[in-house]
Amino acid sequence: MKIERLSHDKIRIFLTFDDLTERGIQKYDMWREIPKVHELFNELMDQAYSELGFETNGPLAVEVFAMPAQGMVVIVTKGKQSEKRGSYPDEDDEDMFEMEVTLEESDLISYTFNDFEHVISAAKRIGPQYTDAGALYAYQNKWVLQLEYEAEDDRRFDNLISVLSEYGEANSYTDAVLMEYGKVVIAEGAIGVVRAQFA
Repeated sequence: MKIERLSHDKIRIFLTFDDLTERGIQKYDMWREIPKVHELFNELMDQAYSELGFETNGPLAVEVFAMPAQGMVVIVTKGKQSEKRGSYPDEDDEDMFEMEVTLEESDLISYTFNDFEHVISAAKRIGPQYTDAGALYAYQNKWVLQLEYEAEDDRRFDNLISVLSEYGEANSYTDAVLMEYGKVVIAEGAIGVVRAQFA
């Protein structure tokens, strides 16, 4: 589990599938109202407070993205707090938060590479099947390759993940984060472009 602050009122939490399994939660439980999911969310908010000082009283917008190879990305944004009636707030209200939850399943596979040579090596290996695929970003002094994937063939998917894992590391970045905070290097067809220019 990894928690990072994106701005003063927004954090991102990355949960691997192992993090969920340890808590007895399956991927699709996140789409249902069950006590285990509420416990998990309370645990995440406690950890966000202890690590980052991120307070969670008041309204919260929660976006949950399921990513096929990596796990779940949870983005929590604090909303504006409404004025409380009366001059003394009820002590019980301080620990309460209202949530507006958005759940999305992404077909995006996202990997970070420390060196551009690793991007080239991965592109050479997966290139024949994914020539028109991928976007490449520069983010935090690393290279991030994102591919959209339709899971039609489990073996082909496993092969893709194993090659990408050999050269890079799965990350929890959504394309929105990379567009806002990173730099687009190759907007589309990144695998083919890298192979044509550098392989």
